[in-house]
Amino acid sequence: MSLSNSLKKCQSSDYFFFIVALVCLLPFISSPVALILGFSLASLGLVPTQFNLAALTKKLLSYSIIGLGFGIHLDQAIEASKQGLGLIVASIFFTLIIGYLLTKLLRIEQKTGHLIASGTAICGGSAIAAVAPAINARDDQTSLALATVFVLNSIALFVFPALGHLLEMSQHAFGTWAAIAIHDTSSVVGAAGAYGDEALKTATTLKLARALWIIPIAFISALMFKGDSKKIGIPYFIVFYCVAILIAHFIPDLQPIYDQIFNASKRVLVVCLFLIGSGITIQKLRASGFQPLLLGILLWISIGLGSLTYIQLT
Repeated sequence: MSLSNSLKKCQSSDYFFFIVALVCLLPFISSPVALILGFSLASLGLVPTQFNLAALTKKLLSYSIIGLGFGIHLDQAIEASKQGLGLIVASIFFTLIIGYLLTKLLRIEQKTGHLIASGTAICGGSAIAAVAPAINARDDQTSLALATVFVLNSIALFVFPALGHLLEMSQHAFGTWAAIAIHDTSSVVGAAGAYGDEALKTATTLKLARALWIIPIAFISALMFKGDSKKIGIPYFIVFYCVAILIAHFIPDLQPIYDQIFNASKRVLVVCLFLIGSGITIQKLRASGFQPLLLGILLWISIGLGSLTYIQLT
């Protein structure tokens, strides 16, 4: 397509798409609403095709998470990480073991099952993207795992806040539960942000502590499947998130600026969920298939109920 044709096309439906994206910055648009708006535009064929929206979403998500770091107090982050470390480690290995057993029981391809289990255990699409090249997974296996986790992430954005209110969970308890039981970072911060600022801070801290396990799990996966450990990607935004927390801690005089960055980052996260929703299509939902989706649901129920029981009893 020529540049002039691209510009002509951009002057019609594409402008509408980006206007809706900007509207998602406004405070009355919640994360679930943004996701539905994105999905609705995708269903109507109003999503621009000449732009790499997936790359844009990934960058915006990374920047917004770094921005959230300016709203996290260092002592709270350390305390939350210490309290949740045991639950994080236990949940990761519990999910991977259950995933291995269910993959065999449901007769799913081993690499597909391992990718779904890795995405459920750590951080959704990011974990799948890191583990897939390490185990030399085929494109169709990776896409199937991503579609499965993607569907469940979208559901979590609506279900978890409603269940949290129904169970009258505290902000801290819900943030912990969201960080452990929801797959992708975007859905974790979206659900926790809808629940409250304290839940958001707790969930973000624990979720990124959980995401650090991408590297060791990818290495272990490479050894299991005799893959290539050199192809493992490192999520550097986690490092910058920690740097943001340290800056806010050691230069407290700029707190008003940090508050502005934190609030702006929350709104950018809503835009990210709009962009994620715009990538959901009926074809992708169908592509997830019954057995892989069943595996994802069973793993999700296991980790969700297990972590909820532990949180409620402690």
